[in-house]
Amino acid sequence: MKPVLHKGKLTTWKDDKGFGFIRSSDGSQDVFLHITALEETNHRPQVGDVICYQLTVGKDGRIHACNAFIEGVVSKPMPIASSFAIEKETFQPKAKYSLMFEVLLLSLLPGLGAMHFALTTFNPIPLILYPVMSFVTFALYADDKSRAKQGRWRVSEKRLHLCEFMGGWLGGFIAQRRLRHKNRKVSYQVVFWVIVAIHLIFWLDWLFFGKRLVGLFFSSVFRG
Repeated sequence: MKPVLHKGKLTTWKDDKGFGFIRSSDGSQDVFLHITALEETNHRPQVGDVICYQLTVGKDGRIHACNAFIEGVVSKPMPIASSFAIEKETFQPKAKYSLMFEVLLLSLLPGLGAMHFALTTFNPIPLILYPVMSFVTFALYADDKSRAKQGRWRVSEKRLHLCEFMGGWLGGFIAQRRLRHKNRKVSYQVVFWVIVAIHLIFWLDWLFFGKRLVGLFFSSVFRG
């Protein structure tokens, strides 16, 4: 039996996340559309585009559009999903070295501060907390990215920011660069960099300005 070709209008499109919803021509349902379901084209999807598509059931049990194309748009060899598939490609050497340099630069002050804190107070918790929370935060970013692609319930921004504040901001930074996730949303970036600044100021105070802020923070959190 030949698959049925449906038609509808794109009513929602999140270009930074690569998905949206099609309202079927009869108005009976909204169908999830991911960027990878579109045929090769040089036209970015926009709200109001007429989409021709077939239906399939995704891994999450929901109805998804597949084998879709934008009506009236000519296909081209370059895949439209290429900008979203870039995270799967191997980083070029320059990009790798650039990221390594940025990570080293950002982690230098907290790393020295945490080591000095451990040596002077015999409390290694900050030294352990940074790598552990960075790993947890990176994993949450990756999970949220996967959920966004599948149209599933997302990891809350509050949860991500809390993990960043608890020491995982470096893992968040690496995830933003490697996964291309949460790196375009201005409001998110403002909160993220405020968290980074708080950590840097704390360790700057600990190493050079009398240790007032950091000593007060870690004493209150880890000693009672």
